[in-house]
Amino acid sequence: MSAQLEWITEADHRIKTPVLQVEDLAISYETRKGDVPAVRDVSFDIMRGEAHGIVGESGCGKSTVAFGIVNFLGRNGRIVDGHILFQGQDLVGQAPEELRRIRGDRIAMVYQDPMQALNPSMRLGDQMSEVLIVHRDMEKAAAEEKCVDMLKRVYMADPANVMRRYPHQISGGQQQRVVIAMALLNDPALLIMDEPTTALDVTVEAAVLDLIAELQRVFDTAIMYISHNLGVVARVSTKVGVMYAGEIVERATVREVYLHPFHPYTQGLMRCVPRLGMDKRSSFLYPIPGRVPSPANLPPGCIFEPRCDYARERCRLKKPELRQMEPGHLARCHFAEEVAQMGWEPPEEMLADLATPLEYDREAEPILSISHAKTYYEAPSKQLIGGEKLYVKAVDDVSITVQKGETLGVVGESGCGKSTLVKTIIGMERPSGGEFEFMGVDVSTPVSQRDLSIIQELQMVFQNTDSTLNPSFTVGAQIGRPLRRFNAVPKEQIRGEVVRLLGMMKLGERYYDRLPRQLSGGEKQRVGIARAIAARPELVLCDEPVSSLDVSVQAAVLNLLMEIQAELGTTLIFIAHDLSVVRFFCDHIAVMYLGQIVEFGPSEAIYAPPYHPYTEALLSAVPIPDPSVEQKHIRLSGNVPSALNPPSGCRFRTRCPRLLGEICETEAPPCQHASDEHRIHCHIPMEELRKMEVVITVGD
Repeated sequence: MSAQLEWITEADHRIKTPVLQVEDLAISYETRKGDVPAVRDVSFDIMRGEAHGIVGESGCGKSTVAFGIVNFLGRNGRIVDGHILFQGQDLVGQAPEELRRIRGDRIAMVYQDPMQALNPSMRLGDQMSEVLIVHRDMEKAAAEEKCVDMLKRVYMADPANVMRRYPHQISGGQQQRVVIAMALLNDPALLIMDEPTTALDVTVEAAVLDLIAELQRVFDTAIMYISHNLGVVARVSTKVGVMYAGEIVERATVREVYLHPFHPYTQGLMRCVPRLGMDKRSSFLYPIPGRVPSPANLPPGCIFEPRCDYARERCRLKKPELRQMEPGHLARCHFAEEVAQMGWEPPEEMLADLATPLEYDREAEPILSISHAKTYYEAPSKQLIGGEKLYVKAVDDVSITVQKGETLGVVGESGCGKSTLVKTIIGMERPSGGEFEFMGVDVSTPVSQRDLSIIQELQMVFQNTDSTLNPSFTVGAQIGRPLRRFNAVPKEQIRGEVVRLLGMMKLGERYYDRLPRQLSGGEKQRVGIARAIAARPELVLCDEPVSSLDVSVQAAVLNLLMEIQAELGTTLIFIAHDLSVVRFFCDHIAVMYLGQIVEFGPSEAIYAPPYHPYTEALLSAVPIPDPSVEQKHIRLSGNVPSALNPPSGCRFRTRCPRLLGEICETEAPPCQHASDEHRIHCHIPMEELRKMEVVITVGD
């Protein structure tokens, strides 16, 4: 009996003991100029079955903490102070071989880019089996059987076939599921996830987040979840720590941190995020001024003081301690109690920078008119000789109009044809059919055959600025090139105009002679925008310009685009996968699926019933940084079908949760009008669509 009581006591102790306990952790990197403190005084713990989020801007030290736990700091990184207790065992100072054994067996990590974690030259089955063969000493056949079973548990379709494939032969969402399955093979006690859904579509992201929550419940695993996306952290985490410049500045339950923040930085992050009910005519985004300081040049007092609206003399001279505001709620601020109760008002200089959104004439002639557009890519025939030609129908019968000064948002999953559509408009792809009229001129020809005046009026901002900025040329030279190319200003005035544009981008003349590698991601994107608007084009196409940016930088870029639009009267086509951003920023929205527009209308109409079933699913999937919000749980099964052989009838029918039956399989859906401007392509009668429940409801 005593032995049984002893076992129960020991089990109870295991339940109450944190799986991970980080105490006063400090990490430095050795450089030529001395040690640089990347992380300082970081403490938190994670219990079994608990998900702990770490959120903050890029460069705040989130990933450094994770790499410190698994000892992946590199040759010049080292833990200089503190303890990392894993299941009661201090990992600091452990021998490399012992740490390697623990990492592969009881601690697993899922990285942001699954292609960086998967070996491109090995089949997925071999990579997964290796984990069990090395750490569990299993036979290959038994290991493969367990791998197939684990792939089923992460809802991978046809897992036996996936085991035989190489990483490049599956989609990004499938790659991430493979990495998660691989991480769970040894039933780890701690799972560290570093931005695992950043590059995924909103629907795939929702499925992965659901999967994480289920695995947490089934495996009772402790999860450390790192992200800069506040909505994602709100969905998956129990507790959250807000990091800034290497320190935890606030820590509590998700609900407390999101709804009752004490630290000015946390409040600032919340003000940067557009909510689904917000639009640019009734609200503003308030970016946090400045940027995260370099670890080598930290302020002497509070590290957030240079960017804080509440800063006082004490903040400049004395470092604040992380102290308890309420039970379980910690904040690192001298005046946290006052900050929490004080109503925030934007500084006058910030209000002066906020532009009033441009009001465009809805009755005027459209600046861009596209009718029955088609862009097909020829695919290799299955027969070597005499085979029927096959085509990937990337854009298939798309019709839209855009008014001067309007912002049109285009949303949809990867592979739906968004980027192909804008590349066809700008002339980077040759259309296979349809009419393209811009400012009364036919622009169905490739860009190389267009008149220079049309090229000047039609510019583009790309998603990946690293691929579009020449690393060998200065910022000034790259912004000045379109000015010279289009003779926009006299040669002697080019530098002055570039400096003016840099000022407009909130960068300044000091950036003129800098190279792209000397800029942050947000600064590169501003340079890309400056280059696009340098010659004052009438239409700018923006392809995911804010998807990879921190929330503060994202807010600043969106405000900047609105300011440019208000000052220059520029028309924008804005592609994004974040529906909160699109709702806030755009006047009209086109929802695309497999090369076609399934719903089109004013932004406020798209976010309220009636919905197309695909739009309804997209809204259900968007992560919202508000724990009081309730969303309907609608998840699409499977992947977007191939545009090489799209389904007959309604193209969405293979994934539609509201499938009617044979009519959806045999007939293309009709275009129904919910209002003069709002159209939905669906077989479901409009009176039934109007009865759909609201996807998102705000709680108390």
